[in-house]
Amino acid sequence: MKNMNHLLPLTRLKAEYALLWALPLLLAVLYESDVLPRGIYADHPQAEYLLQTAGILLAIVLIPLSLRLFQLSLTRHVRQLPLTEALRSYRRWSEVRLCLLLTAALSNLTVYYWTLSTTGLLCAGMVMAATLFCVPGQKRMEDELSLPALSDKEASAS
Repeated sequence: MKNMNHLLPLTRLKAEYALLWALPLLLAVLYESDVLPRGIYADHPQAEYLLQTAGILLAIVLIPLSLRLFQLSLTRHVRQLPLTEALRSYRRWSEVRLCLLLTAALSNLTVYYWTLSTTGLLCAGMVMAATLFCVPGQKRMEDELSLPALSDKEASAS
């Protein structure tokens, strides 16, 4: 029964990670099907410059911040908590990391469709590539929290 309590945050994180990929795809579908307007700033060089600069800065700041902030919170705070609190805190910090990356991805995707310049698309692609370092999994959670193996297979193999 304890094992199931450890896996509950992991199940939620996997669903949230799937949502992280689904929302940009949904946004792209909405733009491509002309539900949302495209190219509204394509003829405005100053607005295009400002939007692209903001998108680039978001990607440059939020990618390392989301990855590093999570690691710092693990080493300084989460690992020293009791197990139930550590799992709760791990989930919360994972959600913060995913929200930061989602903000950058959706913003840059919007910049791409508003300006029709590939700069936003490149930055959105970089952010989505950074999410591959955040894929939730049991082994990753055990390693990051310095937990013994939680699964029955790994426990019986030892």
